Amino acid sequence: MAVNKEPVLKRCRSLGLEPSVLGVSKKESKRQLKRANRKMSEYGKQLREKQKAKFIYGVLEKPFRNYYEKAAQMKGMTGTNLMVMLESRLDNVVFRLGWARTRKEARQIVDHKFVAVNGKLVNIPSYQLKAGDKIEIREKYKGYNRMKLVLEATNGRIVPEWLTCDNEKLEASVNAMPTREQIDTPVDEMAIVELYSK
Repeated sequence: MAVNKEPVLKRCRSLGLEPSVLGVSKKESKRQLKRANRKMSEYGKQLREKQKAKFIYGVLEKPFRNYYEKAAQMKGMTGTNLMVMLESRLDNVVFRLGWARTRKEARQIVDHKFVAVNGKLVNIPSYQLKAGDKIEIREKYKGYNRMKLVLEATNGRIVPEWLTCDNEKLEASVNAMPTREQIDTPVDEMAIVELYSK
């Protein structure tokens, strides 16, 4: 399986992203972030928005293109559909619930069979959740020291409105699919649509 191993802070600098978007607490200086905002062509801006979305959600080019093609076939706006599909990935939801410090850690937690969806083990990070799905950390992992440390570290994280979470039982549910207003990812999805529709 291909993995992007580029240093996180270096990538954040090149894309003009705050590391906190990824759940990384290290601060970037203003001077470093300004460098990423130099004058750019329209194509360059569109490409950067695509790279930002791929980097934030940890998706490589081929699966990202597949998401775009599925989003284009669905009803509604393609860009919004794309963002909703990325946001409703299982690894992203585990991150949003505060059960992982970063999306990479959330991916690892799912990979290592910690998570069950609707009572069944799911170890596929890209698994698409739907409204009404119940997510939980499996019983044998609930007492793990790792989970306690993670919950302490993510204690202040606000769970999005479209999710309900019980951190004591380590159970959650998807109330509804997120709207674009509920997704706080700093990405201009219309630029991605324009890039792919050329």
